[in-house]
Amino acid sequence: MSTATTRLPEGRYGRSSDERADRTLKIVGAVLAVALLGLVGWFGYHYVAQSEISAEVISFEPGKESVQVHLEVRKDAGADGYCTVRSQAENGAEVGRADFRFDGDATRIDKVVTLRTTSPGTTAELLGCHTG
Repeated sequence: MSTATTRLPEGRYGRSSDERADRTLKIVGAVLAVALLGLVGWFGYHYVAQSEISAEVISFEPGKESVQVHLEVRKDAGADGYCTVRSQAENGAEVGRADFRFDGDATRIDKVVTLRTTSPGTTAELLGCHTG
């Protein structure tokens, strides 16, 4: 006795529905991956390109009623902005916070600022810089 096979002859009836579904999923996945990559690139570019002012704390010198903070600020020529600096006590409590303005046409500014504190501060932390 012979057994009958249920397989269709190869190449005679086109692709099966599973192969079509796999191909469709691959295309949809590729399109979504390209869209996600484009979105991440867009946000990354605007985060870096729109930053007109940035700074870093070079050093700081704590005192009893203030903290001397050496800031290095980089900004676009003509951009005006401010940087927020805070100081904390040994126990972590915030003892001082202030905004320092940076105006003018210079693109790099080295400045030592004085942050007044309510009690002896042990740190100087740059919270951020903003234009305006």
